[in-house]
Amino acid sequence: MEIRWLEAFVAVAEELHFGRAAARLRLAQSPLSQTIRKLEKELGTTLFDRSTRSVALTPAGHAFLPHAHRVFEELELGRQATRATSGVVYGTVSIGFSGALNHLTLPPLTRAVRQRYPEVQLSLTGRVMTRDGVEQLEQGGLDIAFVGLPIDPSPVRTRLIGREPLGAALPIDHPLAREREIDLADLADEGFITTPAATGSALQELAMQACVKAGFRPRVIQEITDPYMILTLVSAGVGVALMSSGVAGIMPSAAVFVPLRGEPTYMDHALAWLDDNPSPVLKAVLDLAEEVLPTPEH
Repeated sequence: MEIRWLEAFVAVAEELHFGRAAARLRLAQSPLSQTIRKLEKELGTTLFDRSTRSVALTPAGHAFLPHAHRVFEELELGRQATRATSGVVYGTVSIGFSGALNHLTLPPLTRAVRQRYPEVQLSLTGRVMTRDGVEQLEQGGLDIAFVGLPIDPSPVRTRLIGREPLGAALPIDHPLAREREIDLADLADEGFITTPAATGSALQELAMQACVKAGFRPRVIQEITDPYMILTLVSAGVGVALMSSGVAGIMPSAAVFVPLRGEPTYMDHALAWLDDNPSPVLKAVLDLAEEVLPTPEH
């Protein structure tokens, strides 16, 4: 079995069209078809159902595809490892983050990576809530995720990078918008905008806990994944929200951030990763993160 056979298989499996796969590989269609037949003969099974109008993976093809992908992933890791021995950090690191909640933590890390390791490519995925981020780390879909603590039991490792007290995001014309501080209980009759409970958002769970501690269960009138869109809806007068204090500097023009009086409820921001991820570039980025995003002293 040859690497080029696997390249041909992956191209056809992803394109599901021999013509497009051939163009992608810069081959004529006939040699591509011959290569696929050689691979099928080697494996002793048919990988594609072919007709004059369509191409589809067989059950054997579906089963073989992730293993073919893994071969190329291992080859890339091998390239990274050889480059690392010469002192060059090279490769791709995938990072998941929620959005506005990470505006004080994501930019310092990405900027430092660009400056220190220009050969590293960053693959950034937004609107990743804590539970989703942990699951993607466990499944290999992400190398690093920005999460809120605590997380559910998991092989994922975490390191605290920031602590921010929760406060209230209010429309600018709200009766309490000009106060220096407010009691959370003063918002008991308001409609709240939150991230969806089903996404496993640490912010949503903390907000619910804070409200219950203040003596009421919040009336949720809108759920939305994007934290900045929550601020936008607050600005539009749709409702109020509890957010971590880091957003105070990026509030929309028609909304304000008001601190809460009394014992604070903290949003703990963390980086998360899997220890058994073999990527050399991941270790380099995590080491750099310790420089630019140190763990705060309690």
